[in-house]
Amino acid sequence: MSNEETYGPERAARLVTLLRALADRIQDLDSSGRLLDAAPELQRLLGNARSELFHYEVRQTYDTPEIAEHRRIVEEAQQPDDDQPWRNPDA
Repeated sequence: MSNEETYGPERAARLVTLLRALADRIQDLDSSGRLLDAAPELQRLLGNARSELFHYEVRQTYDTPEIAEHRRIVEEAQQPDDDQPWRNPDA
């Protein structure tokens, strides 16, 4: 499995740090009355955070081939047996 397919704990910790830094920067700008003056900076910071959040969401829901096969087996096992369609399951 490649690094592009997973989102490990170290990368998740960096994302949390990034989001907290963004929140701190917004609060600093707001308290100094410069929130809207920093629009270009905020656009860049928000873009970085948005991109990393997207990667987090996608990688968290990624199924490795092994997991996909396990999911297929379980879903197949949950399907009703149809080898004797003449039987009434409610009987």
